Amino acid sequence: MPIEFRDVSFGTLSGLTVTAPARAIIGLIGEKGSGVSELLKLAAGLEQPASGEISAPPERRYAGPQDPVSPSPVDLLALDHSLAKYDAVVCARTCVSLDQLRRSGATVLVASHQENLLERLCDEIWWFHEGRLITKGDPVETLKRYRSHVSGRIESWGATLKPRLAPVSRFGAGTAAIESITLLDSQGTPTATLRSGEEASARITIHFLEDVDDPVLGILLRTRVGLEVYGVNNQIDGLKIGARTTDQSVTVVFRFRCELGAGSYTLTAAAQDPDGRVHDWLEDALAFVVVDDRPTSGVANLHARVSIEA
Repeated sequence: MPIEFRDVSFGTLSGLTVTAPARAIIGLIGEKGSGVSELLKLAAGLEQPASGEISAPPERRYAGPQDPVSPSPVDLLALDHSLAKYDAVVCARTCVSLDQLRRSGATVLVASHQENLLERLCDEIWWFHEGRLITKGDPVETLKRYRSHVSGRIESWGATLKPRLAPVSRFGAGTAAIESITLLDSQGTPTATLRSGEEASARITIHFLEDVDDPVLGILLRTRVGLEVYGVNNQIDGLKIGARTTDQSVTVVFRFRCELGAGSYTLTAAAQDPDGRVHDWLEDALAFVVVDDRPTSGVANLHARVSIEA
């Protein structure tokens, strides 16, 4: 027997009309406050709607984040992030049990932030946002739309931050001081978040405390675990800063296409002489995040496009 919601409102849920068929595993995704938890409690009969009607099978069971997932027969099983606590082996076994339960005629509702699990396990995915059902359907397509939404939210959030210098270490001869490092998006807006593939730039201002004949300024990008991704300086690029005298400042801008995979990165900046004498070195001075709509593996994102030839 399916479960039907007819113009149901409860908590953040508003005017929900949707049907979950029998013999199906439905994945539920959404941010905090999306209404997913309220839906699961309504589906399991733990709560009653403020308005609207719910038609549900008689035998229903609910499992919360810390509850065990019982494979015993039931008409409807509502899992509220119950799989998150399991290791890979137990989770795989539980998924097999859930599939068997589905085959027996049950409806299984699974809320989870484990997108790979939902894609592998579910017949259909429902995406909720601020109490409303945004879309439902094929797991791959629905998750793709959801990832795009999430990456856009993170990107917008990053634009509200004021990137600040927070080097894990700093050293040098003290002949110059890096005063500021600003990461800019393709619109020239300071940000802590970049979208994979967009044009970006790092703007660095250095103040000289002594006369310096031939300063070299460079940057180094690393992953959050310290893997060096890319490094460059003005000398490599064939550009000379030129001799600088005491109390002079200069700003150097490094423009680049952010061909990185989604993840967390740091930017190190250093000023030194061509012979390696360090004026000022800021290790992992700036942290930033790269977002992308499409999941990929590895650090580099080559934005490959796949085609099939007969």
